[in-house]
Amino acid sequence: MGVRKRRRGVRTADLSEATASGAAASGAAGSSRAAGSAGATGPSGAGPSRGAGSATVAAALAGLLLSLGAVTGCDAASDGPDGSRRTAQSARPSPSPTPVWDRSPDSIAAVGDSITRGFDACGVLADCPEVSWATGTDASVRSLAVQLLGPAGAAERSWNFARSGATAGDLAGQMTRAAEKKPDLVTVLAGANDACRATAEQMTPVAEFRSSFEKALAALRRASPKSQVYVASVPDLKRLWSTGRGHPLGRQVWKLGVCASMLADAEDDGPEARQRRAAVRQRVVDYNAALKDVCARDRRCRYDGGAVFGFHFTREQLSRWDLFHPSRDGQQRLAEIAYRRVTAAEPPA
Repeated sequence: MGVRKRRRGVRTADLSEATASGAAASGAAGSSRAAGSAGATGPSGAGPSRGAGSATVAAALAGLLLSLGAVTGCDAASDGPDGSRRTAQSARPSPSPTPVWDRSPDSIAAVGDSITRGFDACGVLADCPEVSWATGTDASVRSLAVQLLGPAGAAERSWNFARSGATAGDLAGQMTRAAEKKPDLVTVLAGANDACRATAEQMTPVAEFRSSFEKALAALRRASPKSQVYVASVPDLKRLWSTGRGHPLGRQVWKLGVCASMLADAEDDGPEARQRRAAVRQRVVDYNAALKDVCARDRRCRYDGGAVFGFHFTREQLSRWDLFHPSRDGQQRLAEIAYRRVTAAEPPA
């Protein structure tokens, strides 16, 4: 700052000197012109013509303006960090680009499986979409749609195309139906049924799972290219087993074939059972990695960063009829996770 003040002082002195020099030069020029015009006096021979005086004033002004121009030119430019010269206008920051992700969408469509349909949250072996974490209207759940659109907006501008029992292979068809609504946001929660099979060997291969999700996104983009997509991770099925295994009713219901690849023989803790459960959990981890990777390639897609997978459902947050699907309380937790991710300024790391 001190150096800059000294420079301004020098420039002020230069201005005074330049003004004085200009005036002197103008005077000399005027004298010369006067002498040169002595023989060109008027008819009475009384003195020089008016042109000589005008030339003197013009020369003085020209010298002054040139000096001012030099000073102004110095002040209008500054040295850049690389030593280059830049003007004040070029130093102004460029306007920030408009963010691609809209944190307050005005309409929502949901695709996925029984979790998004609210299965077993209100009654035995029945869907209960009004408590869905994504598009439900139940006041106690406060679904993502209710939080973003309000109760009236959720009832009018949200649609649930999920289906109980659906796998990743069903997503493309659901996405096609959702795209017809041209929603601002589409939520995706699917994959549990790809891992929940009669045996671990029957689980959907990871490459097939990835391909199905890619096709689903492509179907959406063809019909509704500007729709945003929120992708929830697949829940940790092994953690669900750990939470419900000690409940007598849960164990009895699981014997009916609920997610047998993970929940069969719930009390068996032998090597084979542990290996089977570990294989199912790893498959879910791989599914989530595929969801994250495919979503990252779409600028309007946001993955939850593994939040649902990492959430520890308590017994109260699981259905009292099957201790596997989310209860109303569990649906509310999913809605909270989704709302935080959708409205965040930046996506999860």
